[in-house]
Amino acid sequence: MKKKVHKLVKGAKHRLPGKKLRSSEAPAGAGAPRITNETIAEHRDEVLGSARKYIYPLQHSRHRIVTISIVIFVLAVVTFFSYTLLALYRFHATSTFMYRVTQVIPFPIAKAGPNFVAYENYLFEVRRYAHYYQTQQDVDFTTKAGKSQLEDFQKRAYESVIDDAYIKQLAKDHNVSVSRADVNAQITLLRSQNRLGGSDQVFQDVLKEFWGWSVDDFRRELAKQLLAQKVVSKLDTDAHARANTYETQLKGGTDFAALAKQSSDDVSTKANGGEYGIVIEKNNRDIQPKVLESLYKLQPGQVSEIIETPTGLEIVKVIENNNGKLRAAHIVVTFKPINTYLDPLKAQKKPKHLISL
Repeated sequence: MKKKVHKLVKGAKHRLPGKKLRSSEAPAGAGAPRITNETIAEHRDEVLGSARKYIYPLQHSRHRIVTISIVIFVLAVVTFFSYTLLALYRFHATSTFMYRVTQVIPFPIAKAGPNFVAYENYLFEVRRYAHYYQTQQDVDFTTKAGKSQLEDFQKRAYESVIDDAYIKQLAKDHNVSVSRADVNAQITLLRSQNRLGGSDQVFQDVLKEFWGWSVDDFRRELAKQLLAQKVVSKLDTDAHARANTYETQLKGGTDFAALAKQSSDDVSTKANGGEYGIVIEKNNRDIQPKVLESLYKLQPGQVSEIIETPTGLEIVKVIENNNGKLRAAHIVVTFKPINTYLDPLKAQKKPKHLISL
């Protein structure tokens, strides 16, 4: 018992006021910093001050990244355009990639009068030609003969797209245009005669297989052909005057066969009084669509109005109808060649060539 009391007294001496307690014996909260507004502000300044040495390098790196990115972008653009210009103007590339590029960027291939001719127009012609002969005629354009054939067509395609540009200029000068309705009407006529396949899917498949075209590509080509036809029809006033004269004579009682022998421009039928010499049916592909349409609206002995075709003007007569199989005749007035109107314009405003084929 005395030993226990002695230990307690001895322990109490070590805990007298003024003596520092061991950490294990310190009261809760003893030694903790006092938090005030001033200490918080000091702590914030201390943290921000130590962070600046990391912030400044990061800001510098960000500016450097932006600069490097701009330089890389500019180099990529310069490289792309350099490659494209070489591929198109030096090597005359016709790849799908180059075609897509020209669809987005209007690189010129020539200048026809005041207007530039798009490189894309030229590739559109060359690629459909190459597709047809590769897929349908098994022509190998890597052989000597194949290369020669392709080069020959490239020259013709080049001249063709330049002519198209002059045709557009003539159309503009004479207020001639082709509307979407014109294209739709022609497609409707062709479909009514089953010239575009039995269904939309068949038509799309045929376009893709033979020409590598979409329906929009077909509409584009059709619009171009209709515009050329309208321009020639507008400018060839002599053809219209002749056709009107023949129409008046027929209405006045002139014999159709006699007039055909005397006046028709179709040398293969005029000697026979304008008779086609074949049995005509609704699926006949040798007769122009509008002419075929008019023939099936006539009764035997009747004569049509003037019909405009891509090559001229026609007046037709049904001689006999045997259960839908027709015997018929026509008088043809052929339009002047399109070059009759293009050549003076070319001479006046000569084309400038940007490639050499």
